[in-house]
Amino acid sequence: MWHAPSIPIAREAHDVADPKRILVRAPNWAGDVVMATPGLRALRVRFPVSRIDVALPEPLAPLLHGLPHVDAVLSLRRPPGRGLAGLVRQARHLRESGPYDLGISLPDSFSSALLLWLTGARPVVGYRGQWRRALLGVAPPAPRDAQGGRLVPRERHVLGLIEALGGDGSDTGLELRTTPDERERARKALERCGLAEVGGRLALLAPGASFGPSKLWPAESFAAVGDGLAHRGFRVAVVGGPAERALARRVATAMRGEAVVLAGELDLGAFKAVVERAALLVCNDAGARHVAVAFGVPAVVLMGPTALEKTGLNLERVRVLTAEADCRPCYRRHCPIDHRCMTGIPPERVLEAAAELGAFP
Repeated sequence: MWHAPSIPIAREAHDVADPKRILVRAPNWAGDVVMATPGLRALRVRFPVSRIDVALPEPLAPLLHGLPHVDAVLSLRRPPGRGLAGLVRQARHLRESGPYDLGISLPDSFSSALLLWLTGARPVVGYRGQWRRALLGVAPPAPRDAQGGRLVPRERHVLGLIEALGGDGSDTGLELRTTPDERERARKALERCGLAEVGGRLALLAPGASFGPSKLWPAESFAAVGDGLAHRGFRVAVVGGPAERALARRVATAMRGEAVVLAGELDLGAFKAVVERAALLVCNDAGARHVAVAFGVPAVVLMGPTALEKTGLNLERVRVLTAEADCRPCYRRHCPIDHRCMTGIPPERVLEAAAELGAFP
């Protein structure tokens, strides 16, 4: 049976010498990865000559391709085996890119800190809690909101760890880049659909959310917005992951006008490049929202069961729409009643919000 190691804890930030190689364990959700980019930028400023490698689940790896603050993006494949055995296999794979002088656990889970510790990275930096205190060499307390709760913007949450290392946490702007290959694949995908030459009149609908059905605005409402955008001269594409193809087709089929279904046709790299070319994104409170923000694309976001406090930064080109509901935010993946927090948002409000963002006259 594995036991927590007996190692020095609560090492102060000034005890961390300039490391040669840093391993960052990134979050497991697309939106959280994008909201971690201010922290990666601040980490590069803090350690300008260190090698910075970032490990994250394989499907999310393209999000960070092209980002100048990262030297290597390491894909975490799903290990054959669960529990400690699976983590040991992942750590063995990561050690091939090491050794590492510093590990930073952006997720607050025990398993993320243990993975870094198993790679041999010392010290491991992360927030206290989740029974992982003995694994951490730098262990600041988790940031709290004004009421003492945990509803802190994700950007601030990550930057707090960089501040614990002596970095500057003041710049919270999101940042993504696209590679030439990603842009070329996006161009070919749009060309196949007749959308390569639409200029600044491409509107994207993203009706999915991997969190669960409680985050989903009705497909018929997305369709109504799509028709409203088409009426205003936009070409409409419905985007999403492979698991969202059927939902995207429901939206396109419910529209009176024409829409192209790109869901399942793009990996996250090509998806970034498509978003970069868009004039507007309409989406649920999911990862696509943060990709749009990183590229300065106006976004209208439908938010129901979640709280804006955790994603309340970088809203200059975003309109977040909610419905009055005493039960929100509940953070349930499945609504046990009538989903009023989402069905109560009318399509007309989305079109009004898009106009406020300057998407059309």
